[in-house]
Amino acid sequence: MNNPNDKRPLVPVILSGGAGTRLWPVSRRAHPKPFMQLVDGESLAEKTFNRALGVADGAPILTVTSRDYYFYTRDLYNRIVGEEHQHPFLLEPMGRNTAPAIAMAALYVNHRIGPEANLLVMPADHLVRDVSRFRAAVEEAVALADRGYLVTFGIHPTHAETGYGYIRKGTPVQNSSGFEVAQFVEKPDAATAQEYFESGDYEWNSGMFSFSAGAYLEALEAHAPEVHGAAQRCWEGTDQFRQPLEISEELFAQCPSISIDYAVMEKADNCAVVGADFGWSDIGSWKAISELYESDAAGNRIQGKAVLVESRDCFVQGESRLVAAVGVHDLVIVDTGDAVLVADREHAQDVKQVVNQLAELEHDAADYHQTVHRPWGSYSILEDADDCKVKRLVVKPGQVLSLQLHHRRSEHWTVVRGTAKVRLGDKEFLLEPNQSTYIPVETLHRLENPGTEDVHLIEVQTGDYFGEDDIVRYEDIYGRAP
Repeated sequence: MNNPNDKRPLVPVILSGGAGTRLWPVSRRAHPKPFMQLVDGESLAEKTFNRALGVADGAPILTVTSRDYYFYTRDLYNRIVGEEHQHPFLLEPMGRNTAPAIAMAALYVNHRIGPEANLLVMPADHLVRDVSRFRAAVEEAVALADRGYLVTFGIHPTHAETGYGYIRKGTPVQNSSGFEVAQFVEKPDAATAQEYFESGDYEWNSGMFSFSAGAYLEALEAHAPEVHGAAQRCWEGTDQFRQPLEISEELFAQCPSISIDYAVMEKADNCAVVGADFGWSDIGSWKAISELYESDAAGNRIQGKAVLVESRDCFVQGESRLVAAVGVHDLVIVDTGDAVLVADREHAQDVKQVVNQLAELEHDAADYHQTVHRPWGSYSILEDADDCKVKRLVVKPGQVLSLQLHHRRSEHWTVVRGTAKVRLGDKEFLLEPNQSTYIPVETLHRLENPGTEDVHLIEVQTGDYFGEDDIVRYEDIYGRAP
């Protein structure tokens, strides 16, 4: 039996899922917002993981994400702590919102550590500027979680904001700086937001939480039994000896798609809020991104190469090309090489409508960058025409592409750096720099890097269709084959 005076383990749970469509064209489905590099060169995912390390006190850091993002996230973590320090992953086959995701995390902690262990739930794509104040708020929240509360972090409003939900504070909790939650309220209109701000009774809803695994599962069973039951079936149907743990697609599809706020927090009577002032932002728009940069005398903020003439209060971000603007004001201009966004600063929240239209048109720019990251490395699109597609592939040491074939295109590979091992039909051979091979349509093939340095090669595709869905995988070390 646990001694009540023993310190309960604190397990950070990082939720990494959404596409961040309001930050297109930098954030796209294949390389979303958590992986965006900020002005200091660090991504939001790296910053979140480092914050988790600072409060975990040796406990595992559990990340709930998808297979699409698993390898890239794992590699980010390994660069921080080394490959010898493996932290667990739960892989969702699809997004079902936060209540089921946190339920799976709570079940993992409940079975691996115990129901008394506390969770600290953090989205991977939020920014916290003051880490010391963050840690102090976590200590306060964990102390309340130890007392059986379901704790949420409320951010002290700095202005009347219509883009966030709010939490109305109730009775102060004895021997704590926290408050019982009187009410969760939806995103308000401008007049209501101003009332909330002036009253001092409301906090912004940060989407961060702390509670014990047992307390959350009990509340879920009481207030959203259909979510609890579906999550329990998912856990029982998961191979718990694998790492990463992959949730059954068939079972997870049966989970209702619902947020933790709707499923639990708005219904439970043991919710508390800890007020926080640690420089939080959900980085939800280009306007928020622009505020991270220093401005010049005209209010312009620039990242990359740009020339602005008779322009003011603009944000410009470019990668390789020069961006020039003349006689404009209050604009967001973002150039990623394959796409350019021009938006009014006050309409930056509407960028997601561009992504919706691109998706309806089935345009690759909704999902993919010019450079696409894969578990084995990356590829960059050099040309994309009706009659051919040209890529530069970079394969990391020891990595292997899937054994695959294509129905509608042939490929020509030319190695420019390193040594590649190629399987073509039943044959295997090595390709050195300046050597090439041809892969006909309907031919099994695979590429491998057996060396200790990256392999670079140019791939020229010819045929009548070059989509990624014309890849038929037969074997794959990354779990992407049927």
